[in-house]
Amino acid sequence: MPKAPDEALAPPEDVPEQNTGATGTRWRRFALVAVPGLAAAAVLGGMTTQGLLAASFAVSGDNFKMSADELVGEGFSQYGDVANSVDGSARPIGLSTVNTAELDNLCMSSLWDLPIGEATLVITAGESSPVEGTNLVIDIEQLQGNAEFSAIEIGRDASTLDKAEGGQGPEGGFGLQSDSITVTDMEMTTWAVTSGSLRLSGLSLVVKPGNHECF
Repeated sequence: MPKAPDEALAPPEDVPEQNTGATGTRWRRFALVAVPGLAAAAVLGGMTTQGLLAASFAVSGDNFKMSADELVGEGFSQYGDVANSVDGSARPIGLSTVNTAELDNLCMSSLWDLPIGEATLVITAGESSPVEGTNLVIDIEQLQGNAEFSAIEIGRDASTLDKAEGGQGPEGGFGLQSDSITVTDMEMTTWAVTSGSLRLSGLSLVVKPGNHECF
């Protein structure tokens, strides 16, 4: 959730599967960022173009933070895209799609600059039972943590990505995808999140004076 309350994790084509030797890949302290030079679609690119989710909104001028002890997802894809803001600016993002996801101990925070001073919107959930989401689409600016992928494909043409529903990008664009993704000690900076459905167990929402971001 953005600093001025706003926010944004997108049908597959019949393309031949690539034989990548489905092995797990583990990256330490990795960052998923947009790949420069990719064509941008209006507003939230792939999500709007594919029409899978109602994503035709401009993002606010500020990013927000998300953290979780663990994210476990099935069906993951990512490609470079652009998020457009209401102020007319645009920023590169890694548009990431996850078919289904569970997050343990989720925290989301947005730092606001109000007339009376700084305040932070903090949302927490999933401490005792995981947060559950479907068709998550996330505009990622940065993601850090310990990640493990199964059957990962890096450098696949973004238009042929087929492991996440609707998670396809422009032809000729750099893409990556995997059967599953697990990220522990996750710290993410994002511009927007949408979800087909989202179940937040143990939800807490509070606005605190001062800076109380998730990380």
